[in-house]
Amino acid sequence: MTDDAAHTDETRSSLYAELAAVGPYGADLGHALITMVEPHPGREREYNRWYEDDHYIAGAMAMPWMYAGRRWVATRDLQLLRYPEKSAVAVPVTAGCYISTYWITAGRYADHMRWTVGINKRLNRDHRVFQDRTHVFTAFQDHLATVYRDGAHGPRDVHALDHPYAGLVVEVVDTDSPEKLAPLLTWLCEDHLPKRLADSAAAMVTVFAPTPLPLDRMSYVKQVEGVGTRLTLLWFLQSDPRDVWDDRFTDLDTAVTASGLGEVTLVAPFIPTVPGTDRYVDELR
Repeated sequence: MTDDAAHTDETRSSLYAELAAVGPYGADLGHALITMVEPHPGREREYNRWYEDDHYIAGAMAMPWMYAGRRWVATRDLQLLRYPEKSAVAVPVTAGCYISTYWITAGRYADHMRWTVGINKRLNRDHRVFQDRTHVFTAFQDHLATVYRDGAHGPRDVHALDHPYAGLVVEVVDTDSPEKLAPLLTWLCEDHLPKRLADSAAAMVTVFAPTPLPLDRMSYVKQVEGVGTRLTLLWFLQSDPRDVWDDRFTDLDTAVTASGLGEVTLVAPFIPTVPGTDRYVDELR
């Protein structure tokens, strides 16, 4: 190694030490990346292996301030439970058989974004981006609230992606104006969600609002829709969503519409993938 190369490595290493010594580093949930993707027909297995073996690590978990992640899958029978049929999120409503969820440390969104744009440009340049897929619903989101079924008992939202939850239900609610977003959030957290969670298989619901992607994002990721008028709810279930669907999840749209504050534009159940395997790949179509 030349003296110049050694000096460059030493300078780079010192920057890591400097960055670690400044800025927020609390153990709390500040932001999320929620990305629902549809691999193109016939490429499902290749997509799954690329995402799990490479992209989940190099394009997500290895990045600074992204401290938890989990992948989920919707087999065909789960896809057919989704509603409304004419969704403003998924077209058709069955699109997006994989979803990945990631937690980001509070106050570190801007820092993380600079890194993620840079690393994804590098991955693309190095031909490490799987192109035969469509981003159905991909957005960085700010954490607004978490509502728990059991109050102070049980896992917190920071544990949600590490705890072995058996299912996830993604609910997207849109308002017709930014002015309705705050009243909608209040109604959800103080009235609707506590009632729905009581004596249910869902341990918690995390609530997020999407934020715009940077202008220098990768071209295959479309700009986020619904900024200022949309909420994303993640329901973490202790049982398979199919076992409790008819009982708890078929009328979420009716309840929200009755409030006069918003409209449900997607309700979609998922189960966790099994890391290191292609389990469920043959059940997607």
